[in-house]
Amino acid sequence: QVQLVESGGGLVQPGGSLRLSCAASGFTLEGYNIGWFRQAPGKQRELVATITTGGSTDYADSVKGRFTISRDNPKNTVFLRMNSLKPEDTAVYYCAADFVTRRIWGQGAQVTVSS
Repeated sequence: QVQLVESGGGLVQPGGSLRLSCAASGFTLEGYNIGWFRQAPGKQRELVATITTGGSTDYADSVKGRFTISRDNPKNTVFLRMNSLKPEDTAVYYCAADFVTRRIWGQGAQVTVSS
């Protein structure tokens, strides 16, 4: 069964850091472009970061310089390192893999930035 599972979310104070993991099963992440998205309450889901099969990365302006997307192919996992977190980063974070005919989504991980 093709599946993505996020982990690593939680509650963190402003200025803190978290690392989210996106582990794949049923397929090899290495062969797909991967994106991290987030959705805050009452807002649309937005793209946060992407990494291609060749390792090229791109970021939303709102997280550039603070977030880092990376992949560990032997572990079949993609990470999102989040530093200098702000209250406006609070959201459910999802990873997704772009297959030819569809996009596979994980179940999401809650990130709350609050003092």
